[in-house]
Amino acid sequence: MPESVVDPVDTVTEVPVAVVGAGPAGLMLAHRLGRAGVDAVALDLRTREEIATTHRAGILEADAARDLVETGVGDRILREGHEHGGTELRFGGRAHRIDFRELVGASVWLYPQTEVFTDLADARERDGGTVHFGVRGTEVLDVGTDRPRVRFTAADGTRHELRARYVVGADGSRSTCRGLVPEALRTRYGTEYPFAWFGVLVRAPASAPELVYAHSEHGFALISRRTESVQRMYFQCDPDERTEDWPDGRIWETLQARVAGEDGFRLVEGPVLERSVLRFRSFVQEPMRWGSLLLAGDAAHTVPPTGARGLNLALHDVKVLAGVLLRALGAEGEAALADYQPLALRRIWRAQHFSSWMTRLLHTAPDASPFELRRQLGELDGVVGTRAGRAYLAEQYTGWPASA
Repeated sequence: MPESVVDPVDTVTEVPVAVVGAGPAGLMLAHRLGRAGVDAVALDLRTREEIATTHRAGILEADAARDLVETGVGDRILREGHEHGGTELRFGGRAHRIDFRELVGASVWLYPQTEVFTDLADARERDGGTVHFGVRGTEVLDVGTDRPRVRFTAADGTRHELRARYVVGADGSRSTCRGLVPEALRTRYGTEYPFAWFGVLVRAPASAPELVYAHSEHGFALISRRTESVQRMYFQCDPDERTEDWPDGRIWETLQARVAGEDGFRLVEGPVLERSVLRFRSFVQEPMRWGSLLLAGDAAHTVPPTGARGLNLALHDVKVLAGVLLRALGAEGEAALADYQPLALRRIWRAQHFSSWMTRLLHTAPDASPFELRRQLGELDGVVGTRAGRAYLAEQYTGWPASA
């Protein structure tokens, strides 16, 4: 992007922190900074309604849920969320429950990312924070200096410039901010997976009290929920699958085959309300900071959804980043920024390992040999058949303390 522009703007605002991206990561950062008395302006290409109606992850680690509640955002989690003390793995026609509370004394909360976003957007409005949704023509300028700028056209057509001390790129998996790090200075790590998830929302009662992760010779399936009457389900599919090729009957036949077992377990069926194909990959860009620009959440890293780490990682990023920015804007100055990447990356790479491991553990590769399928069953049996294996999965899935 150009380092200077001469087109006029309607307003110029001095602000300590400009946040590009107003999803959960960007809004949580602005919220944390605002609670500490530091103004942060967030902006997003999407409208508030678009973000609030794009269905995403639904699992919060206990620490992430606690942070939302303790910072005055997440009271609804306690009223409307579902605390899960375990999860079920199904394979070889049998169910195996992993008891999180018994194994590691922790639990997770089923609370959709759309609700987290709504809570944060409401909190920014309540607290007088400035958030611009539905912007266009965003330009992030001069991040290699100590006076970066963000220019954009607001939804009402007015043109604005933010003059900030720091810019945070929290603009998601299609981030433009990460491209501002010079190519010669950045490294991108990643891998593509040879399968995707076919996701459906269905109107039906819950089929199980907790999440069900199913492995079968036909492929993977995940049974989750959204409300008492609307459920979220996924099954492994080809990345190029077309939703229009899947009528309700074919969807239910596929899902039932993936979870079938000797215990007679069957899903409660109902009309399919939404269909989508979710491609995913593992990705990390380093560095997460260049000049006055810092990256957070999916702008810096993405994980497969199998391990439910994406939203939790983003919330951890901004928890660390908020503390670092407060120090950098205070007496310590820019030197404080050096702490951000090491603290964030340790958890990011740990989560990359767990998400990749769990994805490969449960999915059936398109070219899997009979040996690989039997080996996979042996690995699953090793996980559920020993306390150490169960405890490992429970510890990884429920997350790690902020200091870990």
